[in-house]
Amino acid sequence: MRTAERLDSRQAHPRDRFDEVPRSGRVGAHRFTARPRYVWQYVVAALLGFALLTTFGILAVHSIGAAGKLPTSSPSEGAATSDAPQPELNPDATVAVLNGTPTPNLATAVDQLITSEEWGQIRFSGSAAESDVAISAVFYSDEADAAAAAGLAAKLGGISTYITEDYAAYEVQLVVLIGADYQGPGLEEAQAITDAAAEAPSTDDTDAAAPAIDPATGYEIDPATGWPIDPASGWPIDPATGAPVDPATLPAS
Repeated sequence: MRTAERLDSRQAHPRDRFDEVPRSGRVGAHRFTARPRYVWQYVVAALLGFALLTTFGILAVHSIGAAGKLPTSSPSEGAATSDAPQPELNPDATVAVLNGTPTPNLATAVDQLITSEEWGQIRFSGSAAESDVAISAVFYSDEADAAAAAGLAAKLGGISTYITEDYAAYEVQLVVLIGADYQGPGLEEAQAITDAAAEAPSTDDTDAAAPAIDPATGYEIDPATGWPIDPASGWPIDPATGAPVDPATLPAS
């Protein structure tokens, strides 16, 4: 009965906008459940990206560094390229020879060899600034001399060739730098020059053979007569007369 009264009392009120609320499919309280965030996926992706960037960076640095290096292998060790000039001797090419080793007379020997064989025109030969050079080479500063440098290098035992401006002060087309690895011609000739110099009479021997001096006059003494030699005429002075005497008039001893 009370329920019916409540319904009658509720229906006694006029309908308003609150009686026309649209119905929905949801019933009761609805709460949004957050999806789990997989943080480890982002960490792995970041690590992979860092690894890729690092790898590309290392490869780029190596590529740039390799482009600025000087060649370290000799022509015989590397493969021949189509750009390499054909060796062609130029007998008119001006040449300087530098000995970068402790071996004496090696520059002189190579100098004489190049001259006698007409491999070039020597303008200078002597010691290099250092005597501990490791690698022998022929240097040139003009690309037009590349073939001549290769030709001379081949004659000197197949040593390396390089283009550089470091030896411009010598004002020559080709500079031969002899190092410790040199096995080309001229080694035996250098030893022969050294041996010949050792066998030559020393300065002390020359001084020992110098003529005696007369203590009274200070003149040299003629070894044939034992008389002092007149410095004006070059004749020996007769002690009896004090006059120079023509050696041709003196009796044979």
